[in-house]
Amino acid sequence: MLGGKKVLLGITGGIAAYKTTFLVRLLIKEGAEVKVILTESALSFVTPLTLATLSKNPVLTDFVKADEKGFDWNNHVELGLWADVMLIAPATANTLSKMAKGQGDNLLMAAYLSAKCPVYYAPAMDLDMYKHPSTKASLKTLESFGNIMIPPGKGELASGLHGEGRMAEPEDIISFIDQHLNEKAVLFGKTVLITAGPTYEPLDPVRFIGNHSTGLMGFALAERAYEFGAKVILITGPTNLRIEGKSVEVIRVFTAEEMYAKAHEFYKDCDIAICAAAVSDYRPELVATQKIKKDSNSLNLKLIKNRDILLSLGKSKRNQILIGFALETENGVENAKIKLQKKNLDGIVLNSLEDNGAGFGTKTNKITFIDKNLKIKSFALKDKIDVALDILQEIIHLVYA
Repeated sequence: MLGGKKVLLGITGGIAAYKTTFLVRLLIKEGAEVKVILTESALSFVTPLTLATLSKNPVLTDFVKADEKGFDWNNHVELGLWADVMLIAPATANTLSKMAKGQGDNLLMAAYLSAKCPVYYAPAMDLDMYKHPSTKASLKTLESFGNIMIPPGKGELASGLHGEGRMAEPEDIISFIDQHLNEKAVLFGKTVLITAGPTYEPLDPVRFIGNHSTGLMGFALAERAYEFGAKVILITGPTNLRIEGKSVEVIRVFTAEEMYAKAHEFYKDCDIAICAAAVSDYRPELVATQKIKKDSNSLNLKLIKNRDILLSLGKSKRNQILIGFALETENGVENAKIKLQKKNLDGIVLNSLEDNGAGFGTKTNKITFIDKNLKIKSFALKDKIDVALDILQEIIHLVYA
C-alpha cells in the first residue's frame, strides 16, 4: 500500500531514533518516496547524512536553511501538503504533548499542523512516562483528531525496566500502516483478476505468431487495483515488465490456451475480472518439432481458432464484474457494444488505432468506457497509469452500484 506514496517521516529525540535508519530503508523498499524531518534533539541519536543517503532526499532540521546563495526557508505548508502519509517515529512524550496542544515550535510540528494526509505516530518512552495521565490525555486527544497510533511493544526499555513503551519495530510499523491503508481502500477484501500482454502461438521451436501488445495497460491496471486495496492476480503473456514493491501475484503464460486455462482456474474465486490481454485469435494447426527450413519461396499455414477467453468467462459468470477490451480500427463504438452484449460483459474499454497515441506499444492511451447499460464515457489521451485509474474508478461504480 505504500508503493508510490509520498511519506513524510518525522524523527524526534528518543533512543529509538536509531531504528529509523532501518525504517527508511523499508519505506524505500516498499516503493515510497521519503522525506525526513529531524528535531534538534533527534540529532543526538541519528545523523542527517545517514538518513539523506538512505532516503535520497535532503534531511530537514529547521525552518531556515543556508547555502552558498544565502538564506532560504523550508516551507512547512508545502511539506505538509506534499505528503500522502505522515509518520512520526519515535514519538516522544514531549512530542505527543506538542501535537495534542498544537504547539508549532519546530519544523516538524509546523509540518504536522499543515498536514492534510493520514498521520501515524509510534510512541517511544519509558514505562512510567507512557502510563502517566498527561501522556494518556495526549493520546486521547490525538485519537479525537483522527491521528493513528502504532501501538508500542512490550520489552526491555532504555532505563532497564521491562514493560510497555518500546517503539514498534520498523517491520511492524510498515505492516501496521499497510494494513490500515488497506482496510480504508475501496477494494479491500476484493480479488481482481487481470489478463495482460500478448499471447504467442508457436510455429516451430524458433518462430511464433504474435502481436505488438507490450502489456503496459494490464500492468498499470494491476498496480492501480493493488493501490485500491485489492488482492490482485495478473496473468500475463510474454513481456519484460515487472511489478516492483507490490504483493501482486504474477502468472506468466505463453499461448492463448495457457491463458485460457489459468484465467478459468482463478476466475471462479475472483470478484472482478479485467481482460486486457491481446489474445491471439488463431494458432497453427500443426507445430513443427524442428525449425522450418527455407526450402521454397512460400509457406502455407493452416490456422485454427483459439477458444475465446472472454466469451467463456461471460458464459460462466455468477456474481463477478467482467470487463473486456476492444481494440478497433473502424466503427469502434458500434463494434464495442456488440462485443459487450454478446460476451455478457459489465463494461468494455474501447481504444481505437485511429487515435494518435492509443493502442499497442505506446505509454499513453485514449479510451471510451461503455457499461452494460450502454452508457458511454470518453476520456482524453493520458499516460496508461492514469488511464488505469479512470478504468478502475468506472469499475468501482459498477461494484457499488
